[in-house]
Amino acid sequence: MSVHIGAEKKQIAKKVLLPGDPLRAKFIAENFMTDVEQYNTVRNMFGFTGLYKGERISAQGSGMGIPSAMIYAHELYTEYDVNQIIRVGSAGAMKLDVHVRDLVIAQGATTDSNILNQIFNHQVSYSPIASFNLLDKAYHIANERGFKTHVGNVLSADRFYNQELDKEKLANYGILAVEMEAAGLYTLAAQHNKEALAIMTISDHLLTGEETTAEERQNTFNEMIELALDVFA
Repeated sequence: MSVHIGAEKKQIAKKVLLPGDPLRAKFIAENFMTDVEQYNTVRNMFGFTGLYKGERISAQGSGMGIPSAMIYAHELYTEYDVNQIIRVGSAGAMKLDVHVRDLVIAQGATTDSNILNQIFNHQVSYSPIASFNLLDKAYHIANERGFKTHVGNVLSADRFYNQELDKEKLANYGILAVEMEAAGLYTLAAQHNKEALAIMTISDHLLTGEETTAEERQNTFNEMIELALDVFA
């Protein structure tokens, strides 16, 4: 068992879906997996392992924000020998050609978090990126299925409510959407020579005001979940 995950090593698969919402992990297990075992209830950050198309996969909640996500990703990579993590969650669109319910695959993750400056002692502006192996698979599967998908840079923000953020300038520089975890996940994957990818469904648009409900975010983002699972299958 690790500090935050109450599982034995053998209970967690080498491939893990990492939604921020633990109820999304529960939804994935109940609706997409068979032979499911729940291995974690610590802090109600639910974790499950089951089979999808014969492949053993785990779904683990991570909480909101880079610090929380990095706790779970670190323990999964270092204490449970997980090789691949795909974040599945929601994001807010910034570019005008990205719309609610579109998929965004994060090729890179810009961040306003100070955590990368701490890691590199302010020597460089490190640019965390996705695993090309996972990105390539996800992009081609999404295209084959006709999913409305965008690939590019996202912002992993520390603040959810940030009135000072220059959203239009970020969009002009190619930022597709804002979320809160990918930069931390990609950095840990690089540190530990593992693989990571973030796939998000657009839940709202920061410039136009278009949005979905919290219940829809939890239960209806099935294209994203199926895509991530099939990358692993």
